[in-house]
Amino acid sequence: MAENTSTSPARPAATAAAGSMTYLAPAVAWLIPGAGHLIQKRWIRGLLLMVSIVAMFVMGLAMDGKIYNPNAGDLLDILGFIGDLGGGGLYIAGRMFDWGSTAITYAGADYGTKFIVVAGLLNVMSVVDAYHIAIGKKQ
Repeated sequence: MAENTSTSPARPAATAAAGSMTYLAPAVAWLIPGAGHLIQKRWIRGLLLMVSIVAMFVMGLAMDGKIYNPNAGDLLDILGFIGDLGGGGLYIAGRMFDWGSTAITYAGADYGTKFIVVAGLLNVMSVVDAYHIAIGKKQ
């Protein structure tokens, strides 16, 4: 059983590109949902993630959902904040434009809040997936 020990000149370039993508893909994926896949030329997966995460976030806002503020109070508020923070750029835009800052006054708004949190958690899963693609662990 002979092992091929020769290296091709393209191998170092591919390793360097994969190394930079290791950090770039998750960062871009967190900031812009689906973009971590798009920069790795995973067009369909990236667009599906982008549309679904942004749609869930927008539907949550349309239902008067709340975007959690950072606090050290109630445990459920802390967990909601962590879920919202997973939305990356959507969370930042929501805080900048004061979206989702009204108090929850009816049951539909509570469902909207859950949509916003789940959009953030889905974005976290998208970031992990983009990272695994970047390091070559997943195709």
